[in-house]
Amino acid sequence: MSRTPTAAEIAALPYRLGVGVMLLNRDGGVFAGQRLDSALPAWQMPQGGIDPGEDPRAAALRELEEETGVPASAVELLAETRGWITYDLPPELVSKVWKGRFRGQRQKWFLMRLDGDESLVDIATAHPEFGAWCWMEPQALVASIVPFKRELYAAVLAAFASDLARG
Repeated sequence: MSRTPTAAEIAALPYRLGVGVMLLNRDGGVFAGQRLDSALPAWQMPQGGIDPGEDPRAAALRELEEETGVPASAVELLAETRGWITYDLPPELVSKVWKGRFRGQRQKWFLMRLDGDESLVDIATAHPEFGAWCWMEPQALVASIVPFKRELYAAVLAAFASDLARG
């Protein structure tokens, strides 16, 4: 699809299965990376697809290390979403992202805490996705993300609200 697909064509596409990681530091800040592939200041938490046959938790740990350099041994799993959270791509992006095969993603999210030193964070990975990173206040995430993912991030924050409140 090189043209913008119709609403009916988009509705017929499946969701890509994916995972996301809300990584906290000791002070309750959330890791956010600025995407390299966006002309706009687009920040996001680590996220990506699930490989065929891969367990969502294993995929989350793999994505975390691939995107931030943080190994599984340096994090503590605090919580995961009960269900899956979806987001839709804007119609003009459907034909450009994932070769037009998906309408968006259905994601399982994991809340993790960095137990090691933050010097473990290294975004200069084999296939870098981020050009910069920071620890962001959880409340600032929604406003900092690309508009089409704001509902997703609000849902993730709501899912982990009690865990975040406990610190």
